Amino acid sequence: MAQMPQMPQMAQMPQMAHMQQMAQMHSRAALLVVAGGLAAIVVTACAPAQPQAYRAPRTPDGTPDLSGIWQANNTANWDLEAHAARPGPVFALGAAFSVPAGIGVVDGDGAIPYRPEALEKKKENGEKWMTLDPEVKCFMPGIPRATYMPYPFQIVQSADNVVMSYEFASASRVVRMNSKEQSPAPAWMGWSIGRWDGETLVIDVTDHMEETWFDRAGNYHSDALKVTERYTAIDSNTLQYQATIEDPKVFSRSWTISMPLYRRREPNVQLMEYKCVEFAEELMYGHLRKRSEVRGEK
Repeated sequence: MAQMPQMPQMAQMPQMAHMQQMAQMHSRAALLVVAGGLAAIVVTACAPAQPQAYRAPRTPDGTPDLSGIWQANNTANWDLEAHAARPGPVFALGAAFSVPAGIGVVDGDGAIPYRPEALEKKKENGEKWMTLDPEVKCFMPGIPRATYMPYPFQIVQSADNVVMSYEFASASRVVRMNSKEQSPAPAWMGWSIGRWDGETLVIDVTDHMEETWFDRAGNYHSDALKVTERYTAIDSNTLQYQATIEDPKVFSRSWTISMPLYRRREPNVQLMEYKCVEFAEELMYGHLRKRSEVRGEK
């Protein structure tokens, strides 16, 4: 009996090999997909969770409660810009009144954008700050300087107003919330109008006295100054503070300072009395005092 020819089976062999190759490729692709999925799961599981934005406690009227006693912890009152440590102006005090180094609080490149002609006055202020700085004379410090002086300040809130009281010179100001009331005259602490932007207290401060300075380095402004402040609670004991400075007479553009403010947490914390006028009277008015004549001396 004649055998059946084997040619058809031999013809099917390349087709079967191709099918097996395709199956292996699909298997490898499936393994890669599974492996990639597992890797993504592992990476997701190991990645740190994104922190949720802090939401401050609420006042009875539903706004963020920023009340408390706060204080900056930096060298901004010496100089807003970065600076090295250097001897103080009173050599007899040695290190007790030396100038500490500071990294600066000016955002961006860290430099205050003075107009060329205004920069000359700033340099002159810095050279004569012991006689020109309003802090030395116990004048109210103005805004924003009052915020970062080395003294605490207190925030008290109501539905219509926010009151900020400062230990230095017993200065204070009232922030009128959502008000259109106009300032009657320039003031040492300016004229403050506030509003809420989500979790942030925004305060527009205008009508400043041009005699106030930003720091002991002689950084100054004109009567055209406008300050936009932003206070945001980032946790229960820290406020993030920003102040944007606009003054076209002195600066070539607006600029911003930023820093944290820390809650004073002592059990008996309170603003102490620091009425410094009497400390500056002799400095300012001593030359006007009548000198007592010694008996018998013409």
